Amino acid sequence: MGSLERKSATAARLFDVRRVIGGLFVVYGVLVTIAGITASDADIAKAQGININLWAGIGMLLLGLAFLLWMRLSPPPPPPSPEETPAEESRPRPEGGA
Repeated sequence: MGSLERKSATAARLFDVRRVIGGLFVVYGVLVTIAGITASDADIAKAQGININLWAGIGMLLLGLAFLLWMRLSPPPPPPSPEETPAEESRPRPEGGA
């Protein structure tokens, strides 16, 4: 595998949408969970006795971790090598087209 192919495969893994979504949910989940842990009694009373920030934060953490686990268990396939993809010139042209 050449240097360019390795860089392409690394970029495909790095910019996998599951990593971005999972990472954002984990970061926001941590922030919202901290807000839930530090919530005052008045804040909880506004939500009719439910610490909604704590529960939403835990849910966001679990969802973000699920995305990251999914990405870990099912990584994106490597991009096809140039030998596997046919060249543009070797493709048949449609009849009557430009």
